[in-house]
Amino acid sequence: MTIVALSWIPKEASKAMPVAAESPCMEEKMDDEIQNAQVTHAKSVAKSFGKSKVASSSSTDADEVVKFLKELDMDNYDEEDDEIELFSSGQGHLYYPSNDMDPYLKDTDGDYDSEDHDDLTIRPTDSLIICAAIKHEVNYLEVYVYEESENIYLRNDMIISELPLCTAWLDCPLKGGGKGNFVAIGTMESSIEIWDLDLVCTCATLCTTGTDNSHTGPVIDLAWNKEFRNIVASGSEDKKVKVWDVATGKCKVTMEHHEKKVHAVAWNNYTPEVLLSGSRDRTVVLKDGRDPSNSGLKWSTEAKVEKLAWDPHSEHSFVVSLKDGTVKGFDTRASDLSPSFIIHAHDSEVSSISYNIHAPNLLATGSADESVKLWDLSNNQPSWIATNKPNAGEVFSVSFSADCPFLLAVGGSEGLNVSVGYLIRHCCVPKIW
Repeated sequence: MTIVALSWIPKEASKAMPVAAESPCMEEKMDDEIQNAQVTHAKSVAKSFGKSKVASSSSTDADEVVKFLKELDMDNYDEEDDEIELFSSGQGHLYYPSNDMDPYLKDTDGDYDSEDHDDLTIRPTDSLIICAAIKHEVNYLEVYVYEESENIYLRNDMIISELPLCTAWLDCPLKGGGKGNFVAIGTMESSIEIWDLDLVCTCATLCTTGTDNSHTGPVIDLAWNKEFRNIVASGSEDKKVKVWDVATGKCKVTMEHHEKKVHAVAWNNYTPEVLLSGSRDRTVVLKDGRDPSNSGLKWSTEAKVEKLAWDPHSEHSFVVSLKDGTVKGFDTRASDLSPSFIIHAHDSEVSSISYNIHAPNLLATGSADESVKLWDLSNNQPSWIATNKPNAGEVFSVSFSADCPFLLAVGGSEGLNVSVGYLIRHCCVPKIW
């Protein structure tokens, strides 16, 4: 199993017991069978006149997926011309303003035996992780529960139609009321899917971006704006950065300031209108969403950008991880735009980075060299703390929990494990605080 991307769900964001959706698929299935019979008949008639054509299909095997995630070689995927309505309801009549109004949602208490009921119940002490995964050439959205006892188990999974590349959790109240519990998924086929994580079924997609003002290439990164909770930014292979209002289903801003694929986007924690984007053109650009036509600030990184992260404890500082194995820190106030520090972190590309919001200056890095490292960035003089080989294969995603300061999740080409090597509880870590 390959874990392409992962995100933490904040504690108490999920319903204690999920809602089961009874998919309105039976009638549609019968319609499909009738339509398939008509197609078969039409083909037989066409064949009799010598006009039948044989269609071929292709699939991406696991090795090609890993190769894509490592190199993002966009020549290895098929472009499709099928049009999808922008932010349309992904499941026909599945969407209703609230779960209470949805006739296909039902109370789950009587649907499971006691063991299943216990596994699905979320306790206040549980931590949840969303994973975009690929198993046996099938794409999944998986939700794992991590218990205080350090036990981890799969709570539920849902099949995703498109190959996932990135995730972003958000609580925008898309179904009305207070906060929601959703995940945005960027896909290989240029769409962004929004999934309701409080539904337990295979038809829980809420909406999907389409061809109207959407990306024209794979969506490589997503960033949710925690202050303007209906706003999500996206970066794509099409060289564009877009800002979406997921509440109205519209792309509000499109920026074309990069010359190559956009690999990373990140909103500032203190000035939420400010957005960073990093590209394969070896630059990082800062733009203000209130004035997107302004050229903003641009930094040269001298290597292809993998990921970006704002320092949660400093308004003006951010780090960028690069394909050459280095991590560079920058201060937006520096007049010469030169890096504040450079870490020669890994032997291969640094595919993911994560700040610890509880411990100032604590940074985790993950790499295609199959290792995870911890760094102390105090006083812009980075020092190595620890190295871990988590047996996850090539590391694609690392993320500190916002609720548990010593809990780090890691996903890679060989799966996910947050029980031993992924927990950062070593005695060396607290010494930096």
